[in-house]
This record gives sequence, structure tokens and C-alpha cells, in this order.
Amino acid sequence: MSAVSFQNVSKTFATARGELHALKGVSFDIEPGEFFGLLGPNGAGKTTLISILAGLSRASSGRVLVHGADVQADFAQARRCLGVVPQELVFDPFFNVREALRFQSGYFGIQRNDDWIDELLDGLGLTDKANANMRQLSGGMKRRVLVAQALVHKPPVIVLDEPTAGVDVELRQTLWAFVSRLNKQGSTVLLTTHYLEEAEALCNRIAMLKLGQVVALDKTSELLKQAVATQLCFKTDQALPPALAAQARVTGRVVRLPAQDAAAVERLLAQLREQGIAVEDIEIRKADLEDVFLDLMAGHPEASA
Repeated sequence: MSAVSFQNVSKTFATARGELHALKGVSFDIEPGEFFGLLGPNGAGKTTLISILAGLSRASSGRVLVHGADVQADFAQARRCLGVVPQELVFDPFFNVREALRFQSGYFGIQRNDDWIDELLDGLGLTDKANANMRQLSGGMKRRVLVAQALVHKPPVIVLDEPTAGVDVELRQTLWAFVSRLNKQGSTVLLTTHYLEEAEALCNRIAMLKLGQVVALDKTSELLKQAVATQLCFKTDQALPPALAAQARVTGRVVRLPAQDAAAVERLLAQLREQGIAVEDIEIRKADLEDVFLDLMAGHPEASA
């Protein structure tokens, strides 16, 4: 039995301009114990799909199952199997951290849950904030509490919707260390993120969405094989000549150019010298998930139909 099964899921919204097809027949399964990534640009349908999974939105057609329980027909059972960390910072300003976690436990009928609560507080670096009112916490600390609330009933499936958006490096490391430990202990994790280096490092398998459709679904290692084998990377303050600019990926001063082999690297460097382009910090690196992602998003014109 799959941990999560999306079966031909479609979602249509009525707008002033007509129907908006947010999801178009999305189908894939997530197996128990997987660390699964769901990637896509803004507007791809990721949050809509997560909302349907969590029972916050109803699919126009198709089914979603969590450990065999339909999220609509058997909502209570499906919800007990899910721990969802939302994008938004939502909290009750009248309780301290420990009280908030105790109340969350009560929603699932769990009493005397303090041992697990203490473990969550320790694992997420919240022990010294246990008696602090939620209003007193920083944004990063509030996000840690959201993670703890999602895990307080020990769900077998953990859904992380942009969990590290706008948080510091320390929280990211703390969060991923704790979630990775739960994953190794058997928990299934579904992650949506715009930090593709996180997805590459953490996820065994990845689905990519574009305009409500799945445009890629494979093991992370297989997706990486689709990318150009190597790249020439360097920094420069000068504009590239048009021929190189057309194939370059530029982020500030950092330039990446595809280079299949050593001969290609030599040709690129020769072109730069001929054009008088001063470069620094030259390195040869392997293509990463971001390269695959950008290639896939640039393609698949049928997804916009």
C-alpha cells in the first residue's frame, strides 16, 4: 500500500476570466519511508495539491489516499496519518509553546504526551522556549513550533510545505537533522521547496509540476543524469558576448556555461580571452538539480495548453 496516492487529481477554480485549471490529471504514488520532493515554479499547483491532500480543498475530480484512507470519504483516518507544516505562520497567541503542543495532542485524542513533546522540543531546539508565549517568538522559532505541532501525534506521513522559507541557517540544519532522523525511522516525508539544493540532498525521488501537470517523475539520481555533465563556472563584472550570453546562466557576478568535456572548456575560455572578458574564481562543476529544473521548465510547451 502506498503512503500517499494521487489518482488523476484535477482542480478547477471559477474566476472572472473563466475557469482556471490549477491541476490537470495529476497522478503519482509515494511509497512508505520515501523522502519525496514536489517541485515547481510559483503557480505550478504544488500548494493546491497539498491543500487537497490535507483536506483543506476538494478536488474537482480524482482521488487522494493516505495509507489507503480517502482524504474526503475517510477524512478522520487520513488526517490522523498526516502531519502538515504549512507555509503560513499560524499560531494561537494565548498559549505558550508547551500548552500549544498539548492542545494539538488533544485534537487527536492523545493524553499524557509530555515525553514526546519534550523530545520534539529538544530535537527542534525549543527546550528553552517551552514556557514562552507564542507572541514572544521570532518568525524562525514560530516555524519550529509549527513543525512540532505537525509531529505531535506521531503521523506516519509528514508534509513540509516550504518549511525553510525565510529562516536562518541554524533552523534549516536543526530541522533537516530531525526530519531526516524520523525518515530513517520509517516516516514518509513529502517536501515542497524552492531551495533545490535541499531537494537534491534530501529527496530520493522527485516530481516536478508545471502549470498543474507532472512534467517529470523519477529518482533524483536519474533526473541528474539528464543534465549537462559539467559546467564552467566563473565570476565576472563584464557583459558576455551575445553568443555566450545565449547559453549562459547568470546570477549576479556568477556565470555558468555548459561544457560537455575538457575541449569545450578550453574553447569557452579561449572565447572569453578573445573578447577581453576578465574572469575570476574559475571552476569546473557538475550540473545540479537546478539545471535539470530550469531545462524542464523551459521545455514542455504542451503544459501550457
